[in-house]
Amino acid sequence: MRHLMVMNSKGGSGKSTLATNIACYFAGQDAKVAIADYDPQRSSLDWLAMRPDDLPKITGVPAYDEGIRGVPRDTDVLVIDAPARTHGGEMNELVRRAETIVIPVMPSPIDMKASARFMEELLELGKVQRQQARLGMVANRVRENTLLFDELDQYLDKLKVPYLGQLRQSTNYLRAYQRGMSIFELPEYLASPDWEQWKPITKWLDSKKSQPS
Repeated sequence: MRHLMVMNSKGGSGKSTLATNIACYFAGQDAKVAIADYDPQRSSLDWLAMRPDDLPKITGVPAYDEGIRGVPRDTDVLVIDAPARTHGGEMNELVRRAETIVIPVMPSPIDMKASARFMEELLELGKVQRQQARLGMVANRVRENTLLFDELDQYLDKLKVPYLGQLRQSTNYLRAYQRGMSIFELPEYLASPDWEQWKPITKWLDSKKSQPS
């Protein structure tokens, strides 16, 4: 079973949006997928409760009380929607569960400062230093051709972590969430620009670079 985590200690960075869309991407590849939701607000599980029966099945795992339990044994990919405000021992314990970690960052000074502190702590963890967990950064909810996006773009470029790409601020994500769907399951005429932005991200997720050797 592959363990893939979406993580950032800063709340509101779009972790659940990435987690649900990544889960749907793999489910669309005929993988058996589960999503573990650590957020007491149940963003991923509430999305899953709205999911139409005719779309690829994804199993929900409430993890906010007792951790990850009850994952079907035949699961191919477990996507973990990590909680906000994780530091110290809690962060270390979470990272021990993942081989691939995707980190969304929003284009705001507060988010960038919080993410810088988070990344300093994350990169010090033994599992990350031993390259037993692979990291990838995503600029999330960006508006291109703005100063804030330029600052975030430059910040992510300087990190010694793969910078996978940018996802635009798009109503399609809200439209998909409200239907229990992903960006990949919306009509092409609506979501084709978003599909293009996901291509480098999914290419990395499918590659050996995203998993420990």
